[in-house]
Amino acid sequence: MGRNWQTLLMLDVLVVVVGFVWFGVAVLGQAVWPGVWRAWLWLWQPLWQPAIGLLILGAIVTGVLNWWRTSGPGRAGHSKSDNTPT
Repeated sequence: MGRNWQTLLMLDVLVVVVGFVWFGVAVLGQAVWPGVWRAWLWLWQPLWQPAIGLLILGAIVTGVLNWWRTSGPGRAGHSKSDNTPT
C-alpha cells in the first residue's frame, strides 16, 4: 500500500512540474501561441488545481507521519511521567 502512494505522489510531482513548464512557455509565448495559454487555462481547474492540492496534502501527511514515527507521543523523552514534578 505504501509504495502505491509513493508512486502516486511521484507521478503527481511530475504532473505539477510539467504544468509549471507549460505555464512558463504559455506566458512567455502568449503573443505567438495564444492557444497554448488558453489550453493551460482550460485545464487549470480540472487538472492543475487538484494536482497542486494533492502535492500539498502529500507533503503535509508525509511530514506528520515522519514526525509521529520519530518524536510523536510515547517516544523517549515525551512520556507523561516526564511532566510530573519530583
